[in-house]
Amino acid sequence: MKFDDEPVPGYPLPILPGHTSPGRLERVLRAGAFAVTAELDPPDSADPEDVYKRARIFDGYVDAINATDGSGANCHMSSMAVCALLTRIGYAPVMQISCRDKNRIAIQGDILGGAAMGVANMLCLSGDGVQSGDHPQAKPVFDLDCMSLLQIGRTLRDEHKFQSGRKVTFAPRVFFGAAANPFVPPHAWRAERIAKKVAAGAQFLQTQYCYDIPRLKHFMQHMDDLGLLEGPNKAFFLIGVGPLRTAKAAEWMRTNVPGIHIPDSVIKRMAGAEKPAQEGRQICIDLIQEIREIKGVSGVHVMAYRQEESVAEIIQKSGVLQGRVPWYPGRDNLYANTTNPTETQKETL
Repeated sequence: MKFDDEPVPGYPLPILPGHTSPGRLERVLRAGAFAVTAELDPPDSADPEDVYKRARIFDGYVDAINATDGSGANCHMSSMAVCALLTRIGYAPVMQISCRDKNRIAIQGDILGGAAMGVANMLCLSGDGVQSGDHPQAKPVFDLDCMSLLQIGRTLRDEHKFQSGRKVTFAPRVFFGAAANPFVPPHAWRAERIAKKVAAGAQFLQTQYCYDIPRLKHFMQHMDDLGLLEGPNKAFFLIGVGPLRTAKAAEWMRTNVPGIHIPDSVIKRMAGAEKPAQEGRQICIDLIQEIREIKGVSGVHVMAYRQEESVAEIIQKSGVLQGRVPWYPGRDNLYANTTNPTETQKETL
């Protein structure tokens, strides 16, 4: 069912006590539902329809859509622009903010501007170095890092002022997140760094790809030991998952992409499959079903680069939504002429 206090589906929700945003993602997480987010690959285009085509692939399967900000230091349509287009028709985006390309003046302006457009979720990132992207001659900024960015964002929201101390007349109402990379040593150091991000203002964490359940369990135990799974310091952990195409692609990822650990057993399973892409999707489904049972996990973040069309199948077959149909533009019109909609059709958060 809809939230009882929901005005018009897709519009901002009333902010409940203990919540910081009018967004649906925070509502879903705080309601205890298993959340699903996905990553939208921004187009190399100025056509808004290119954004909408990519977003519609996720309709009915995700609670929020990440708009990447120059991921891999490669140039695409900006995260701010993608979010402007998505909020225009009611999607719930996660605006990514990278410290690589802008200083604190521009970043604080983007936080205010994004919130004014209706963006309720922002992911604070340091950003990949320019040497890894398609413009290695670009000058990096890195005026801030993710930790100081979180602190500045929280100051804007909670203290209603810029870092300079100057007051803002209307504070951004935002649910702030950060990235986590729990699968690369030193593991204890990474756990402590995440605790510092939460102390700085991170309310949710989206992790790098997870292909190793034992390591994830060990990481979540660390989070529990640090008091991040419940109580006043509780953070919501969305574990990164994604389908592999081939064993060769998996080998390349674990060798060349920082922070990705893929066990030999996964490579072997892919190598022995008659239909590798199908097996890659099944591995993703199996992982999600195991991940959902781990204490402290609040959802998954699906990164299906150039396989976005597989997200619906993966989420549907994993069963993690348990009949829930996340709202998307046009969803209510779909059942407007249905005399007796099914419970699945009516179920939404």
